[in-house]
Amino acid sequence: MHDLIIIGGGPAGTSAAITAASEGAKVLLLERGCLPRQKVCGEFVSAESLDLLKHLLAPEYSKILHEAIRIPSVRLFVDGRVLHAPIAPAAASIARFDLDSALWESAVELGTEAIQQATVQAISGSGSFLVATSAGDFEARAVINAAGRWSNLTLGNNGIAAGKWLGLKAHFAESSPPASVDLYFFAGGYCGVQPAALAGAHLDTGRVNACAMVRADMANTLDKVFALHSALQERSSRWRPLMEPVSTSPLIFREPQPERAGILMAGDAAGFVDPFVGDGISLALRSGALAAQSLSCFVCGRTSLAESVRSYRQQYEKQFAPVFRASSGIRRMLLLPQAVRQPVLSFLERVPAVTRYLVSKTR
Repeated sequence: MHDLIIIGGGPAGTSAAITAASEGAKVLLLERGCLPRQKVCGEFVSAESLDLLKHLLAPEYSKILHEAIRIPSVRLFVDGRVLHAPIAPAAASIARFDLDSALWESAVELGTEAIQQATVQAISGSGSFLVATSAGDFEARAVINAAGRWSNLTLGNNGIAAGKWLGLKAHFAESSPPASVDLYFFAGGYCGVQPAALAGAHLDTGRVNACAMVRADMANTLDKVFALHSALQERSSRWRPLMEPVSTSPLIFREPQPERAGILMAGDAAGFVDPFVGDGISLALRSGALAAQSLSCFVCGRTSLAESVRSYRQQYEKQFAPVFRASSGIRRMLLLPQAVRQPVLSFLERVPAVTRYLVSKTR
């Protein structure tokens, strides 16, 4: 009998595992894939989570944090305009290929039992849970689902795709990329580009990560995405690919759901924040840690599971729900008809303080 089973080895799951294991819980961490791996992700780590990340990583893996490229500004390319806003404190660019492995190994060092290539098939029970997987059946007093936005465990209820949206990502070589995250908006989606680094990769030129969210009827490859924005097409014409592109679908938008049938949901399993705000990794790390912290009193026998679940729901609503509301509001504004959007963009261009305020509301 484990104290806690965590499903999903991404930032949310490993953050929960490290937090729980550091407090003495007997933790089982299950990941259906195999690490290290590339993931569709902007690889933008906002400053709000850098201190937490420093706490989570074992000392030998702190190098990826110290050597991470800092991102002090954002540029929005939309309707022929370029809106600028500072990011203060600066964010960091960390490849998921490096980050996920470092967090996984940090969890293992704390005594977490961690199994890769284990697909969870079903969860039954309440209070005492039985988790059936391709690697066998396991029991736990509590379960955290950090399996992502499109696993069978997440989509069982209320998983509604608002149209067919795809996520696409790849790294490219670019000479001297600017130290900013650049967001290119076009009809049917957007593409973010920022400087990137990969441990052990030595290049004479720089590296950028290009990550897009696009409607499937508009584009299904990055080359087609680049062609949807003239400035991005011109910029990308000088790039050299450094990896095979990766993709994911569907991208699910719904109201955040931090708990289901006594199981705590963390990261994208709880709610998929609009990628352009760049807070996905931060929300994953913070919600995973919060889920484990909320269960600590239950694991120690001081509260019931129901009380811990209620505490998590309340804290999730307080800390994270405002980010989802702000990001969806900004998305709706950017997807307004161009004739309606133009006066809004003109105002933001004239009053940069409002742009800075909107960025701050997504943190």
